[in-house]
Amino acid sequence: VGSVRGVKRFKCCDCGVTFSAAKPKPLGTMTTEVEKAKMVIRLLVEGSSIRATERITGIHRDTICRLTVLFGNACREFLDKRMRGLNLTHLQFDEQWTYVYKKQSRLTVTEKETCFDQGDIYLWTCVDQKTKLMPSFLIGKRSADNARRFMTDVAKRLVFPNAGSADDHGFAKYIYQPIIQISTDGFAGYPEAVDLAFGPFARYGTIIKDYKNANMIYTPSEMVGTIRTGIRGIDERNENTICTSHIERLNGTQRVFMKRLNRLTLCFSKKLENLEAAFAMFAAYYNFVWRTRHSDRSGKPGKKRPTAAMMAKLTDHLWTFDELFDAVLNPSLHN
Repeated sequence: VGSVRGVKRFKCCDCGVTFSAAKPKPLGTMTTEVEKAKMVIRLLVEGSSIRATERITGIHRDTICRLTVLFGNACREFLDKRMRGLNLTHLQFDEQWTYVYKKQSRLTVTEKETCFDQGDIYLWTCVDQKTKLMPSFLIGKRSADNARRFMTDVAKRLVFPNAGSADDHGFAKYIYQPIIQISTDGFAGYPEAVDLAFGPFARYGTIIKDYKNANMIYTPSEMVGTIRTGIRGIDERNENTICTSHIERLNGTQRVFMKRLNRLTLCFSKKLENLEAAFAMFAAYYNFVWRTRHSDRSGKPGKKRPTAAMMAKLTDHLWTFDELFDAVLNPSLHN
């Protein structure tokens, strides 16, 4: 029936009532201005604390927490849809310690038995050595069950050979062709998890690093040796390719850009839900916006690389934060 101030109006054929089409609300029921919300999220993913963001933007910390959960959950769905059909070469796995609500030593016996969302919590992450892409993550206790869950989730995001690709054909003997190499630390839950998720389609090895003065808290320890062990498909000549240095460097990046992970501060997560949402925000920002730098031996020392998403061919251009914000909250516009 026309428009009022640029807003289209419609008329019901049955009752004759006129109404206007509802405007899309990227923040749902939250009344915070979109530009203010962008500033809040940008400050958080760049390493600001919740209270520092409150002082800068004037938005109450409770609203900031609700905004974190809303945007973080949307980031999880966004990453789950985007991280599919990946062709990666060498994944490095690690678990990073943090805690939720209170430290493990402060939990009562009953809480230790029943509370999965308090005390010691680990960030299970992986990164591709070539593209620096983080295809998945898991947040939970350091257990063999979570190792299996995480490995299975990562495997679902990779491209595997077609069924029957390793069958004998034309009087020729065929074998399974590994599609990826996996490196982990010596956590006992990994070998079974890798075998369950990848089977014969992965080369797998572990690396254990020995440190001197490692029992001194918060002081740099000197690495004095490594023990590399090829578990599947890696012989002694190729054991030097087993590496977890890149994922350990990513751990440092996470502690810098997520204030709740900073050491020797008052910052920590009070709810597991908030930690999961905050890390999902970081993962989306890291994969699609953040640009790492070339190594010193690459021929381009110090120069910025394309984003991890570009290196993995998930996008063909550099994303701005505004583009990521719109893609996460309005996925229909970026399909």
